[in-house]
Amino acid sequence: MYAIVETGGKQYQVEEGRYVDVELLGEEKDAKVVFDKVVMIVNGKKSKVGQPYVANAKVEGTILKTDRAKKIIVYKQRPKKGYRLKQGHRQGFARVMINKIRTTASKAKAEGATAETAEA
Repeated sequence: MYAIVETGGKQYQVEEGRYVDVELLGEEKDAKVVFDKVVMIVNGKKSKVGQPYVANAKVEGTILKTDRAKKIIVYKQRPKKGYRLKQGHRQGFARVMINKIRTTASKAKAEGATAETAEA
């Protein structure tokens, strides 16, 4: 099962138990995050596509670390003018471990399971 979520103006394919590097979220290490802009959920042959987002779907995760990516060099030059500009850039990112992909069906199953254990 995987989902496509939107965050930071980009879309990412996420799976439970794997991590993904996203744009900085403004949270610290070990903070819980919830992505509620779920564009699509695929579970085997079943799939849900949102218009634009899947209703009541959420992806829960934990921030493993925040860091900066490898430096890229931005070089600008104008021919025959003596203009040269060299600049470096490191983009910040947050590494998020995906804990759970929740849909309306899985939420109902979880509530039903807790009701059964409470009765027993």
